[in-house]
Order: sequence, then structure tokens, then C-alpha cells
Amino acid sequence: MSKPLERYQTLGFADSFPRMHRYPIICKELSLIIRYAYSKLPKNLQALILQDTLTAFRLLPGMQTRTAVSAAHLLFQSADAALPKQKKNLAVTEFKHAMVAHRRRCKARQEEKVSGSAQLPQDVLVHVFSFLDMPSLISVAQVSWSWNLAASDDQLWHAQYVSIFGNAHNNRLEISGKKRLEVGVKKNVSLQKDMVTGSSIHWKEVFRRTYRGSLKKLTSSRGYCGNCTTIVWLENMKCSNEHCRLSSENHDNQRVKPVSSHQVVEYILDDSITILSSLDSDSDSDAEEASGSMSRLWAYPKLGCSSQQPSA
Repeated sequence: MSKPLERYQTLGFADSFPRMHRYPIICKELSLIIRYAYSKLPKNLQALILQDTLTAFRLLPGMQTRTAVSAAHLLFQSADAALPKQKKNLAVTEFKHAMVAHRRRCKARQEEKVSGSAQLPQDVLVHVFSFLDMPSLISVAQVSWSWNLAASDDQLWHAQYVSIFGNAHNNRLEISGKKRLEVGVKKNVSLQKDMVTGSSIHWKEVFRRTYRGSLKKLTSSRGYCGNCTTIVWLENMKCSNEHCRLSSENHDNQRVKPVSSHQVVEYILDDSITILSSLDSDSDSDAEEASGSMSRLWAYPKLGCSSQQPSA
């Protein structure tokens, strides 16, 4: 098995498709691979990339957000521009069928909302959402008003804060009267009294402010793990591989460095993995892109169904 094929398979596209919040990331990475690396890759890997592209299009009807639809459209554009004629025709046909099915499902969802379909109680939704990681929690908040309300629960964001930024031993929160919180992560962040009601902390707002301070690292979905010596999915800025997480429970994540989508393409092509020498600087573009979208995550999001879909 060729090394590019081995490295491609470690990216875990096939296993990650069921996780809906990863769908836009997979589409973006596939689009860059097709556009910039496809012609340089061995034929067996080209066949696998085409299969993953077709799978992405087949899953599109089940996606509900604008981000997912835009990412699929980006993948379609790369396939249309860079694939050989016969494979391009397969991809174009699959994408067009997927867009038709997506529009039909969106219409059906809108009709269900108008008819007043039953909703799960808020406490049940909050309990279910407590099992999600941060990207998944943000994704479910984009489904409906009811889910957005449940996903904004303070207990959920307190748990997310502790999971990402550490427990009370490493990050002390001190309430000074009713006007200020001092949040210790790497440096103190002053938060105004609108985040405190009596002795209650508005954890979503605390998380949002602290998250912005660590935006470059925390908006990365991919990272190079020094323990696994490969590019992995990140879950709350930790390596997603279970054996790796268990072996480093009591250590920081200095060996996990965020990477950009362009670096994923370089990783597939480059035997020496030279991207590691410039991880911090080269991932700036993805961080800047993420910073532009982060401000929209904290309000009620607009769904893909309510927007004008891109034409094929």
C-alpha cells in the first residue's frame, strides 16, 4: 500500500461521515485534495477519493445547515474543475440528485413545523445534549428554536468550559461582589456584571469570552498529534484517538498542534511531513476564517433550508 494511501486513510473520512458536524470539514478537505493533489496521486487513491466524494453528495439531503450545503457546493466545484471527464460526470450527476433531494426534505421539514409537530421536553433535550462535545453542541443549536434554547443551557456550557479549559484547580473563578468575574486560563479575563446574577455565573458567556481568547487553537478540527504521529480529529483540542487520550489524561496537549485544511493536502503528498515545521504560522488562515464565523455561533442560527440553495 502506497504511503499517500496510508496517510489518506488515517484521516478517517469514512468513519467520520456519520458525525454531522464534521461533514463541512470533510467536504472542504476533499475539495482541496481534488483541486491540488488529485492528479499527483496513485490510481487506487484516486478511486477512493472519488468514492468519498460520491458518499459526501449522497449524505447531503440529510444536512440542515447552510454551512453543510456550501461545503458540498465547494466540493462539487472542485470535482467539476479537476476530475477526469467520466468521473466528473458521475460526481455532477450525484450532486444534482442530492440537491433535488435536499430541497424536498427542506420543504417537508418546513411543512412539519407549520403543522406543529411534537417536540421533546426541554429537560430531555438538555440531558441528551450533555453527551455531546462542543462542535456537536453548536451543530444541534442550529436545528430549531427549541433545540437552540436547550443547547444554551448553562449547565451544558459549564461542562464544556471545564472540559476544554480545565477544572477548578487549574482555572479559579472568583466572584467579587456582583460586578466582576476573574477567569484564570492563561491570563485573567474580566467579565462584566451582566454575566452574573447573584451567585449564578452565565457560563455560556464565560465560555464565549474565554473561547475568543483561544480562538486560533480551539477552532481547529484537525491537529497533528505527536503521540500518534499523524493528523487526527480534535475533540475539544484533544486527540480523538482513545488510546492516546487515555495515555495522556494527566498531561497537557502540547504535542497536539492545530493544522489547516491546506496542510492536510500537504500531509498526503509529503513523505517527510515537512508541514510540521510551520504548523503554527500556516494555520493562521483557517483561524482567521473561523474567527469570521464564530460570531454567528452564539445567536440563533439560520438553517440551510431557509436559504437559497446554490445551483448546480
